[in-house]
Amino acid sequence: MLFKQSLFQSVLDRLDSEEDLSENEEAAHRIRGLNVSFAATVPGGETPEASHLDEAYRDNLGEPIIPPEPEPAPTPKEPEPPVMPEHLARTSREEVAAELAITSDSTLQSLHEKRRGFAKANHPDSVAAPFREQATARMTLANQLIDEAIRRLTR
Repeated sequence: MLFKQSLFQSVLDRLDSEEDLSENEEAAHRIRGLNVSFAATVPGGETPEASHLDEAYRDNLGEPIIPPEPEPAPTPKEPEPPVMPEHLARTSREEVAAELAITSDSTLQSLHEKRRGFAKANHPDSVAAPFREQATARMTLANQLIDEAIRRLTR
């Protein structure tokens, strides 16, 4: 750097001096600019056409994969109608009372357990739709019988 020159001016001077040296020297290992084309050449000296650029990729793929024909969907079968459980056919007051087996020795706790057990097997929400009427009738009878037994206990 020369004295009484700005830093910018000294950089410009240095670049000018390097440019003069590089013009005089011929460096074979340097590529100056982009004066050559980047188009690839093939062994015969020809350049490939734009439409054939993807053929090398396709050559490595092998045979095309053909998906198998989809199997026809099976015809849906009509669902079989539900079978009514045997106990739902017993809808008389005597039959429900026999199932509950309420005795004079039954306690309040045992009556509540009988109600829960009966409801678990006979509740209308737990049976198929065609049998809900029978289940409702059975639950109504069971609740009436258990409520009567509870009233007798509390007297």
